[in-house]
Amino acid sequence: MKVVILAGGLGTRISEESHLIPKPMIEIGHKPILWHIMKLYSYYGFNEFIICCGYKQHVIKQWFTNYYLYNSDVTFDFSCNNKMTIHNNVSEPWKVTLIDTGFYTMTGGRIKRIQNYVENKPFMITYGDGVSNVNIKNIIKHHKSNGKIITMTTVQPEGRFGVVDIDKNNIIKSFTEKSKSDVGWINGGYMVANPEIFNYIEGDETIFEKGPLMKLSSEGQLVAYKHNGFWQCMDTQRDKNMLEKLWQSKNAPWKVWS
Repeated sequence: MKVVILAGGLGTRISEESHLIPKPMIEIGHKPILWHIMKLYSYYGFNEFIICCGYKQHVIKQWFTNYYLYNSDVTFDFSCNNKMTIHNNVSEPWKVTLIDTGFYTMTGGRIKRIQNYVENKPFMITYGDGVSNVNIKNIIKHHKSNGKIITMTTVQPEGRFGVVDIDKNNIIKSFTEKSKSDVGWINGGYMVANPEIFNYIEGDETIFEKGPLMKLSSEGQLVAYKHNGFWQCMDTQRDKNMLEKLWQSKNAPWKVWS
């Protein structure tokens, strides 16, 4: 089963870095967050990826062009017809297809543009800015058992802000940390889709999370896979710094691979 990763957005909420590179290429532990996402899928045996590129797509293409070289020991022999010898290969067994899905294309439009690459078979979809320790094989098993068009991983993120208790005289009585139950379940990405999904996408202007997913929901064709483990998107610089701190502590919850 192929993995489609949406990596073409502008990333305006983390503009401190995304004005130079696409958000999926912002690094955690000296590796793009895109790499971390792919490592999770690879851990579960899924190594064929379709990357939906857009904004500054050349950065993503350049990184993958040189990935094999950057992750191996190499000798350049300029005295012998510029011969290059790779001494070891420590890169992953990935097959990566990079598709230009347009600069301003919406999420649904990006998915529609890669239709020919998934070969009318079920495939997986996720966003290029969220890491998790979700069990990919369990999502697929859940998808196959429910018989719906899309299975979406749902998560309960921690509340960002505390709740203030105010009495009738506008006196603040206490501060309470916002719990997961206050936030509720949200779209965490890590979806499995049947090829019928393409019938719900009109074109480049289609926002996947609005038109298609809402229509599927109204038809009873969208089912949740509830994930109670770790999940974190990288929307802001604060998110990025938090993920970096977890990685540097050598206790990153999403690092399920060895």
